[in-house]
Amino acid sequence: MVSLFFLTVSTNVPATPTWTPTTAIIISACCFLSLLISFRISNPKVGLKMPLLPISIPAFIAAMSFGHIIGTGILLGLTNIGSL
Repeated sequence: MVSLFFLTVSTNVPATPTWTPTTAIIISACCFLSLLISFRISNPKVGLKMPLLPISIPAFIAAMSFGHIIGTGILLGLTNIGSL
């Protein structure tokens, strides 16, 4: 029963890209842009501070997480339209 479920689900999974330097550049750019956006939040310095950035550790982690989510969406979108 379970193997039949996985067989049906596996036919609906879209193609995913393999890791290349292009995918790393896309993810890095998205993380960098989300970090720049996080400087505009109202209280970025609440909590423990990052050593070299004017932002707190929770805001930095949130920005990196958001950048990875956006980057993954961009990678999947580019793969589905055939550009990557």
